[in-house]
Amino acid sequence: MTDAQHDSWQDPWPAPRASSPVDAIVSLPGSKSLTNRALVLAAIADGPSVVRRALRSRDTLLMAGALTALGSAVDTSGDDWTVTPGTFTDDATVDCGLAGTVMRFVPPIAGLSTGTVAFDGDPHMRKRPIGEILGALRGLGVDVPGDALPFTVRGSGSVRGGTVVVDASASSQFISALLLAGARYDEGVDVRHDGKPVPSLPHIDMTVAMLREHGVDVDDSEANRWRVAPGPIRAADHVIEPDLSNAAPFLALAAVSGGTVTVRDWPRSTTQAGDALRDILTTMGCEVAFTDEGLEVTGSGTLLGLDVDLHDVGELTPAVAALCALAEGPSHLRGIGHIRGHETDRLAALATELGGLGADVTEHPDGLSIAPAPLHGGVFHTYADHRMAHAGVIVGAAVEDVLVENIGTTGKTFPDFARFWSGLIPS
Repeated sequence: MTDAQHDSWQDPWPAPRASSPVDAIVSLPGSKSLTNRALVLAAIADGPSVVRRALRSRDTLLMAGALTALGSAVDTSGDDWTVTPGTFTDDATVDCGLAGTVMRFVPPIAGLSTGTVAFDGDPHMRKRPIGEILGALRGLGVDVPGDALPFTVRGSGSVRGGTVVVDASASSQFISALLLAGARYDEGVDVRHDGKPVPSLPHIDMTVAMLREHGVDVDDSEANRWRVAPGPIRAADHVIEPDLSNAAPFLALAAVSGGTVTVRDWPRSTTQAGDALRDILTTMGCEVAFTDEGLEVTGSGTLLGLDVDLHDVGELTPAVAALCALAEGPSHLRGIGHIRGHETDRLAALATELGGLGADVTEHPDGLSIAPAPLHGGVFHTYADHRMAHAGVIVGAAVEDVLVENIGTTGKTFPDFARFWSGLIPS
């Protein structure tokens, strides 16, 4: 959503209530995770690549801007983005905004530059964990002082690489960041995780799959170890799948309204974490099926409680928690302590905001327990977090007078979300 579009909406924004079943077929923007990985690999490949159906959002434009600052040419003028690798020779400044992928994926390739690259971002970004990656880069031969934003990478034109041990229990992006650049390092990389289980493993699987599409030799046969052999990164075009995590509020709309929502072009096989919505919604009482158009979800009018470990798909927690607050039975969401380090402390934020609307929420170190309780209207704060906004509109679809603060934050992964959402719910 542009600033002008955001300004046109009342803030806080009255979330439309679905007073009757919603029947809709929706086409979603592309995956942020796939788009940004494709951009990074294209920027350090051996020739030009095209990222087709790229997501155009704040996070992906920040990534394109970062890669352009380093020396690549990224043409974002159309639906398909062309990336032409360049020589990373000049000093540069990278704006990370609130994009974790920019803050974590770009420093390992900045080490290949012969210039000095300065990184900073939005104020909240300075609180998000990055020290593990910066320490790992120092161990691989990169000159990067400091352990938090703002920081500077002083490139020497090459990176030694080799073996490095990291604790990626706070974010799978710590692993992906090193793997994406590893083939360009003199010795490749041998990344070993030592710590509590790595969250969001599907995102690492996504990284490995995309590296192999670029001809990179990756060995992930051993648990908690990923080896990338040194060598060229072959140019390759990518067609970006719809963002399945962004599908959560739309499929939830079918669940809370007792209607039917189809998300077009849902892949039958994918590494995206959002694919877990199929099982989650089935467990909560919805009918879920593939059709010729995509994935169809039909709500029964009754939402069942849920007991689930979301460790590998933590980004779905806000939407799932909103559904659980509307369910007729108790729910327990576990294994998600790591999402305290996302755009905001999502567990604390969900407990506060759902509780503020009447939900019975107990916050645990690694999850939430939610018991049935009557909900009421009120202001749902988003903490500049697009997933929190998704939770707010889901509750608002079932409860009168829910006001979502800063709905414009959804532009992080879905430009003009508020207008699109309003168009689905009859006034």
